[in-house]
Amino acid sequence: MARWRVFFPALLLSVSAFAAEPAPDPKSVITEDAIKTVGAWLSNPIVALSINTQNDLRGSLSQADIDALDKQWRSEREASDKPLISATLSAPLSVYLLRVQAGSLGLYPEIFVMDANGLNVGQSSITSDYWQGDEGKFQKTFPNGADAVFIDEAEWDEDRKIWRAQVNMTVTDPDTGKPIGAATIEFNLTELMRRQGPHS
Repeated sequence: MARWRVFFPALLLSVSAFAAEPAPDPKSVITEDAIKTVGAWLSNPIVALSINTQNDLRGSLSQADIDALDKQWRSEREASDKPLISATLSAPLSVYLLRVQAGSLGLYPEIFVMDANGLNVGQSSITSDYWQGDEGKFQKTFPNGADAVFIDEAEWDEDRKIWRAQVNMTVTDPDTGKPIGAATIEFNLTELMRRQGPHS
């Protein structure tokens, strides 16, 4: 099995004064086993099938087309009619990711999968935007090859009173092994540390 190439940015230093504890270090909390678990459920055929289908459909989009879709998504977030958002959330991949999220019992607050353009293919909840191609979650995974993993910095969620961090990884085609997209899995670090038990 290939070893993941993992990239870690500097840990977020400025956090809410209401955070109960200092920011945990994601690279020590999110273990290789946790990443392998994610890789296992991402290997479900619905993931690659959905990405490949969207790549075939939208692989030749121009940047202007991508920007237009992203603008439509942002507008629909505030509108009563949400054709693009509704179509994405009702897609089989989104249904699968929602089940994975529910089955995690609070470990994964958010999951979404992107195509080769960085456009959302499926997601467990509504994201703020539709195009992730200009962000580290995509730029530090998909272009860096099949084994790339980027763990982002820890952030304090004031509403839920938890620490969160995103694991971002390249998704590959099971037949060719070539990168076809990327996935972002947000971990509830507070819950993950609870499950791991006290550290010496």
